[in-house]
Amino acid sequence: MTQVRLAPGFPKAERSTAARLYWQAFGAKLARTLGPTNRAEAFFADCLDPAFALGATDGGRLVGLAGFKTAEGALTGGGWGDLARHYGQLGALWRAPLLSVLDRPVAPDTLLMDGLCVDATQRGRGLGTRLLSAVKDLAAAKGLTRVRLDVIDSNPRARALYERSGFVPCGTSDLGILAPIFGFRSATRMEACVTR
Repeated sequence: MTQVRLAPGFPKAERSTAARLYWQAFGAKLARTLGPTNRAEAFFADCLDPAFALGATDGGRLVGLAGFKTAEGALTGGGWGDLARHYGQLGALWRAPLLSVLDRPVAPDTLLMDGLCVDATQRGRGLGTRLLSAVKDLAAAKGLTRVRLDVIDSNPRARALYERSGFVPCGTSDLGILAPIFGFRSATRMEACVTR
């Protein structure tokens, strides 16, 4: 078995793998808005921005991804034009407002997580913890003081990982009538302090 390596971004040749990993991690909550799988993966392969990610590779194969969002951009930075290209004008018209419900503003002193994805073959081996640690190091290198993420109520396993990695809950948001569309009722905002 080779050693999993962490590095900024991900190789251009791995865009479809990055999209597959992202969809595996977030497809359950985005299926009604961006499905079916083949269309969603094509959308993400086109729109994921490696400049806002840390990639984990095993023998050159992408097996994990930690995305983030700053004032300069985000891993999942697709806009109206990207939606229209993959879903048509009419499809973009109703998808864009729904997706905007999930958008979170970036605080000046905070690195906002924009997805943590680990391939099924790597789960339970500490890769998620390594990626979170690397994200904290990145935030510190950028002179930021906190890392923020949001975890949905239907994912207690992820929340446990975040708590073990030093993230503490600091607020909850409720989806209200949109809960059936996204498959979860609420999300807990969690933050971890970073040291420079």
